[in-house]
Amino acid sequence: MSRGKEVEESVSERLARVIVSAQPEGAAGTREIGTKLVLDITGLCIAARNQPYVDAALSSIDQNGPCTVIGHAHRFGVEGASFVNGTAAHGEDFDDTFEGGPVHAGAVIVPAVVAACERHRLSGADLLRGLAIGVEVTCRLCRVAPTRIHKAGFHPTAILGVMGAVAGIGAAMRLPQKQLVNAFGIAGSLASGIIEYLADGSWTKRMHPGWAAQSGYRAIRLALGGFEGPRTMFEGKHGLFHGFANTEGGDFEAMLESFGTQWIWQSIAFKPYACGTMAHPYIDCAREFRKKGIDASRIERIECETAEGVVHRLWEPLDLKQSPPNGYAAKFSVPYAIAVGIVRDGAGLAEFDDSVVNDAAVIRLAKKVNYIVDPANPYPDRFIGHIRVALTNGEIHEHRQDFFRGGVDHPLSEADLERKFFANCAYGGLLNASAQRLAKKVTESFDMSELSFAGSLPDDEARQ
Repeated sequence: MSRGKEVEESVSERLARVIVSAQPEGAAGTREIGTKLVLDITGLCIAARNQPYVDAALSSIDQNGPCTVIGHAHRFGVEGASFVNGTAAHGEDFDDTFEGGPVHAGAVIVPAVVAACERHRLSGADLLRGLAIGVEVTCRLCRVAPTRIHKAGFHPTAILGVMGAVAGIGAAMRLPQKQLVNAFGIAGSLASGIIEYLADGSWTKRMHPGWAAQSGYRAIRLALGGFEGPRTMFEGKHGLFHGFANTEGGDFEAMLESFGTQWIWQSIAFKPYACGTMAHPYIDCAREFRKKGIDASRIERIECETAEGVVHRLWEPLDLKQSPPNGYAAKFSVPYAIAVGIVRDGAGLAEFDDSVVNDAAVIRLAKKVNYIVDPANPYPDRFIGHIRVALTNGEIHEHRQDFFRGGVDHPLSEADLERKFFANCAYGGLLNASAQRLAKKVTESFDMSELSFAGSLPDDEARQ
């Protein structure tokens, strides 16, 4: 496809140009955040490996190849491995989040780039470059039209993640600008992911990162074969943001500004709780009331200030959120998160088991939780929490938290992330010695001359 020099450079052309020239490997902190990201995603894949939705994902793949399915003996092609790993990584909603989105970049980019590197025999240095670029693009795209993708009924991780996968795989493979532009254009027609799972706690959100990861690779392979995509895929009249955010505008300058000199991917947040990120500060607030020794049976009502932008996902319909039908639906309910935080003093993987979700004491308390919209709430730039508890004797107790624990200003420590990794491995049935070997493999991955996670687990611990 040719065009005259007078035609203005498109957004995807500008983005591809800076990707080609970017050097994230030289930026301070790149290897550290990359190691944390791969370790976290690997642990999550192990945690979910025995779950029925992972079994379903595995059974949907009819291919063999050189790529690792984390925690399993199976080896698939890039599409199959990245689909299963992406689904497992996001399945328990315990994966990283970019607060400016929100978007879950790691569950898309790590599976996509790892599989592509294994398939094309790339190095650990290529992996690190691909992770940095892929996560960076995913996060920066959140700046174009904040909150609008969710409001339009789509999952930003699914829609923006496929673009990040293209960027990450393309960067790892050192593709030239033209092929990247075509791949972005193709990927616009592969993006998908509606949020109707909110209606009943069904499983489709779980597969969105896996679908985005495999679709990014498909777009790359089509572009490598000479397939052409629209160069105005991002900003065009019928482009990505028109289709998935109901806008033909968007702040593309905010997305492109300082790309290559400022690396916002290093601000991604790692979750301490296994549920929707915006509920986390409310859980911390709830646990503060538990520290005070307040008996849940003495609570008459709970009122929370919240952001308008999260009401349709985490608060409404209120009767459903106060009594979620299953553990997965509970992950997207602030009333449930508050109740389980007070009753059980936590919100880990076990707190979203169906048996806990059906616990009468938890549901009784969740039904006492209501909300009011605070127009000054800083979402999506910052996630905050607020709880006002009224007791049966008339006492009022209130707690407010103006940050997300795990976020850029209050990050989890390396020790916190290691504990999370080993706890996730134990939850997935992995012996501690095997988890130690797997962690060592992750920390050494960026030094490999040819990336491979093969043999990360002994045969008797790799799920057959």
